[in-house]
Amino acid sequence: MRIFKNSVICAAVLAVAFSGCAEKKVCKTAKAPVVQKVVDNRDAEIKNLQAELAAARSKSAKVVTVTKNVAGANSPYPPNAEPGKCYKKVLIPAKYETQTEKLLRTEASERVAIIPATYGKQTSKVLVKEASERLVTIPATYKTVTEKVLVKEASERLVKVPATYGTASEKILVKEASTDWKKSNCVGGDCGTMCLIETPAQYRTVTKKVLKTPATTKSVPVPAVYKTVTRKVVATPATTKSIPVPAVYKTVTAKVVKTPASTKVTPIPATYQTVTKKVKVSDSALKWVETKCKSAR
Repeated sequence: MRIFKNSVICAAVLAVAFSGCAEKKVCKTAKAPVVQKVVDNRDAEIKNLQAELAAARSKSAKVVTVTKNVAGANSPYPPNAEPGKCYKKVLIPAKYETQTEKLLRTEASERVAIIPATYGKQTSKVLVKEASERLVTIPATYKTVTEKVLVKEASERLVKVPATYGTASEKILVKEASTDWKKSNCVGGDCGTMCLIETPAQYRTVTKKVLKTPATTKSVPVPAVYKTVTRKVVATPATTKSIPVPAVYKTVTAKVVKTPASTKVTPIPATYQTVTKKVKVSDSALKWVETKCKSAR
């Protein structure tokens, strides 16, 4: 720290000497454009040395001032930096971790096995013809009778009544009323008078045939017509007599099912496999880290 202080003081003394030389203009100079460029660089160096001298004096007086730069997203300076410390950007690689996951290989299912039916023989009595009844017909007996028979029922006959007509007069418009401009007769040399003349409507009377009463119908009753006839009628109606007929059976041997066909379901469990994979936890990024300071010129 003492060496740094002494170097700062020496730099300040040299700066003052350079500034005195510049004010008196006794220093050897080259061409005009080159002299101007050298003077500008010295002024910048003098300002930097004066700033370092002021910082060294403030440290010698044991007055420490901490300045924190608030670094934004695009700031070229590290955030929360402390005086006297150096920082550099380091690439932090992306972080990965290994994860083990259990994945389904085949889903759970079922295996269905068909069990066939079993058969045997069975002898049974089969109905060939059901029991029934045989009907025997007993014929009817007849007799002769005389009676009055309706030949034609009473009815009504419709008679047309024609329509009646008359005449009626009606006034029909032939020509509608209108107006027209006409020039008046010349009186006293005045021939420029126009008169609006109204022509009344024209009508014509016509006579036409009109319906007084429409055509209608009138109902006229027609009496019933009868006839005396002799006919043969049933004295006693025909009947039937039922005679029972027994059922007919036959012995047959048939193939029958002992046990019906069925299915057997066997569950097949799901199978799994364990998979290990590498998963990114964080992306790579640039980060400010503290480093060893090197002497700055």
